[in-house]
Amino acid sequence: MIDIDKAISTAVKTGKVSFGSNSAIQSAKTGKAKMIIVASNCPAEIRSDLEYYCKLSNIPLIVYRGSSTDLAAVCGKPFLVSALTIREPGDSEILRLVEKPVEEAEESEGGSE
Repeated sequence: MIDIDKAISTAVKTGKVSFGSNSAIQSAKTGKAKMIIVASNCPAEIRSDLEYYCKLSNIPLIVYRGSSTDLAAVCGKPFLVSALTIREPGDSEILRLVEKPVEEAEESEGGSE
């Protein structure tokens, strides 16, 4: 199984990643993203916009199990990260998460029920 924290960190270090919900929405509208990741506490309006545009553009949307503070820590950023756009994964295997259905990916991330 892929460790999502390590995969995100590697993508940030070696790939092309942009931060922020506005950037994510723009990338989803234009179809320039390979994947978009949102924090679990991303505002509902932004999340619904991203879900809509990702569905139209056929871009995978992953809901990260932690908050925007947790996502920022994984990315090594001193600011909150509610959404991040992966344009190029670099050495990361993060795109392998979408080889299985999104529901399974969310379950494997959030684990304890």
